[in-house]
Amino acid sequence: MIERKEYLDRLIASREKNIIKVVTGVRRCGKSTLFQLYIDYLKSTGVTDDQIISVNLEDIDYEHLLNYKALYGYVKERLQKGKYTYVFLDEVQNCKDYEKTVDSLYIKPNVDVYITGSNAYMLSGELATLISGRYIKIEMLPLSFKEYCDAQTGNGKSLRETFNDYLRFGAFPYIAQLERSDVGVTPFIDGIYNTILVKDVAKREGITDIALLESIVRFVASSIGSPVSTKKISDAINSSGRRISVNTVDNYLRALTDSYILYKADRYDIKGRQLLKTLGKYYIVDTGIRNMFLSSSESDIGHLIENIVFLELQRRGYKVNIGKLLESEIDFVASNMDGRTYYQVSASVLDAGTLARELTPLKKIPDNHPKMLLTLDEVGAGSNYEGIRQVNLLHWLMGIGVS
Repeated sequence: MIERKEYLDRLIASREKNIIKVVTGVRRCGKSTLFQLYIDYLKSTGVTDDQIISVNLEDIDYEHLLNYKALYGYVKERLQKGKYTYVFLDEVQNCKDYEKTVDSLYIKPNVDVYITGSNAYMLSGELATLISGRYIKIEMLPLSFKEYCDAQTGNGKSLRETFNDYLRFGAFPYIAQLERSDVGVTPFIDGIYNTILVKDVAKREGITDIALLESIVRFVASSIGSPVSTKKISDAINSSGRRISVNTVDNYLRALTDSYILYKADRYDIKGRQLLKTLGKYYIVDTGIRNMFLSSSESDIGHLIENIVFLELQRRGYKVNIGKLLESEIDFVASNMDGRTYYQVSASVLDAGTLARELTPLKKIPDNHPKMLLTLDEVGAGSNYEGIRQVNLLHWLMGIGVS
């Protein structure tokens, strides 16, 4: 198993704290594996098997627990007296009214509750109301480039060759064990994608026209790195002979982001210091899914690496927006409790005109927050343009000499 150290450390830090641990993320990103890694850790500290209750609600062996009363009864009769019991409920959203079970377990003494889910809506309804202020959310993504490299140690490939595989085939953990070829990887990615589309989106939202839903995913996937509006999507689909309203597109996009297949970055007006409601950008959870839709001639590497940077900033705990400054655009405004950093992303800036185009928006920003230009070019450690650092993207992803 690939050790997901950052996520694992967060679970360890929250052990036996009086909070519910909620692990969310797209299907097959490693949530169940993270639980197993954490259970192994618990056992290494002396926790016994009878102190661990683990239920995967996608496993047919637990089909009889897809009712909150049955699930609660099953867990309750296995709780240990006088010592902690660790309760793991995987894909808990499959249990109707599961929030009642979670809340009831939470209020019991010496019960440490951990749940996973593949939909953001699990924390947008009654569960959020019941446990408001009493949970932490750990959002998982497929493998970072560093994790992917760790899994590929000894493959004989250079860092750039490994990155090309990462970019092309994506980062779902199981892919690291497959032969990196279209024949080896595409069926696996296609299976994940179709499961998400049917189980997590169509079934949940009562959508019967899967082809129409998929056309929205394809449109957004082909528009990575470009501003997108619901009207633009609606007009494009209507022009192809299908009929769809702006409201329906909006509902479908919400369902797709709830299922973590798409992520939205809103625009931020740097001068006005406010979020803008229109023309945000969408990014896809895995470049392998995008490449499944588009032929290689359509896959623009600049947009793909922009997608990679967005996901990495998400992993690092940043709130990520698209920057707007008058008529200029900054690829990313990444903010956290420590401040913010501005990023421009480009495949190459060896051409003087391209370099000027990428630097100009950053130079116009009227504050002293860090500014960074990420490229695939080989650059020296001291590359600096009036305070703007140019950094090799692969080094940044690997944490080599940069933060």
